[in-house]
Amino acid sequence: MIDLNKSIELVKEWAYEAGKAQKDNYEKEDLQISTKSSDIDLVTEIDDLSEKIIIKGIKREYPDHDILSEESEFEKTDSDYLWIIDPLDGTTNYAQGLPIFAVSIALEFRGKIVLGVVYNPMLDEMFSAVKGKGTYLNGKEIKIGGKDELIKSVIATGFAYDRNTNENNNISNFSKILPKVRGIRRMGAAAYDLACVACGRLDGYWEFNLKSWDVAAGILIIKEAGGEVVDISGGKNVSIIAGNKKMIKLIEKEIKA
Repeated sequence: MIDLNKSIELVKEWAYEAGKAQKDNYEKEDLQISTKSSDIDLVTEIDDLSEKIIIKGIKREYPDHDILSEESEFEKTDSDYLWIIDPLDGTTNYAQGLPIFAVSIALEFRGKIVLGVVYNPMLDEMFSAVKGKGTYLNGKEIKIGGKDELIKSVIATGFAYDRNTNENNNISNFSKILPKVRGIRRMGAAAYDLACVACGRLDGYWEFNLKSWDVAAGILIIKEAGGEVVDISGGKNVSIIAGNKKMIKLIEKEIKA
């Protein structure tokens, strides 16, 4: 296996460089925006620029590794290593001028995530984890929160891009659980949601119909912080609940995938 201690420092550099490009172009007047799967599924020129920065770094250091990134076509080889990238998670926020978005980079080795970084450039927050070595926020180790009651918890969720056509759009779950918690946040950036669960700012998180690049880094970041992530997809998509063990069970009782 490659030296993950070296790799995590490289990944932080790539994430910081991509985040700097995002911050430098934040609220750009002539920002180029287009749509993908629907009118609410956006991509900007800064998504593409961020992706190029990260992929350039990977190809320079690890030219034989596979790369799965949100904005590029995936070409599978026989490599044991797979980089999973969301270069700008929270594109709609970015396009709107809302300062909640992040760079997400994970490394998978033989099907297991071994490294993850989530970087929020507007707050200059670098969440990082290497398998077996804990989770860190700007170099300081963090741990999952200890809440064990819904009514005392603040949790987060999100809604898929096909929510206008997909009956499993999470609206009924949102309505059901809302009266039972202290608060629900819908920040629009799954990677950052998961990072906030890892450090205890949020007590739990659930969402349906995600993509692997949305959650790969965040999953490891939560697990290395002492939390858990439960797959509720039934093999159909990426749908998860995250938090401490007790909070996951409480949320799971209230929602239907």
